[in-house]
Amino acid sequence: MNRHTKVALMVAPFLILGGYIASDFYLENKADQERVFNMVPFGHCDVINQKCILKSGKFEVNIYDEAGTTTLNSTFPLDSATFFLVDSNNQASAYPMGMIDSPYYWKSPTPLRNNISNKGDKQKLRVIAHIKGGQYIAEFHSQTVK
Repeated sequence: MNRHTKVALMVAPFLILGGYIASDFYLENKADQERVFNMVPFGHCDVINQKCILKSGKFEVNIYDEAGTTTLNSTFPLDSATFFLVDSNNQASAYPMGMIDSPYYWKSPTPLRNNISNKGDKQKLRVIAHIKGGQYIAEFHSQTVK
């Protein structure tokens, strides 16, 4: 074995390790960049009767209201979540959501149940969910069916 081969065999592990570390830094930096994704309702949205799923690719958010507390759970852990009730003048009231037990579950007390408690009542809603550098946003209507 000549000296060039020996040097190559000694340097190769360090080059592999350096390349792995550099690619990790690149991918982490790319994940932290600001991006906006639109979520759309999967079928009919009825938040009061726990039938509202919003989707964007593999990311899903389920929103429901129980006894005046609006709850959001997601397929990926969130950094933060904000829920908005929009009135007839298109003015939004923000309700920042707090984490329940894990970053998958968020809740906030809202007057949503009072606004759409009767069958056929409709309410425009907005959601913003943050994951690292990404913002998942949705604007949709919830209509009580039962």
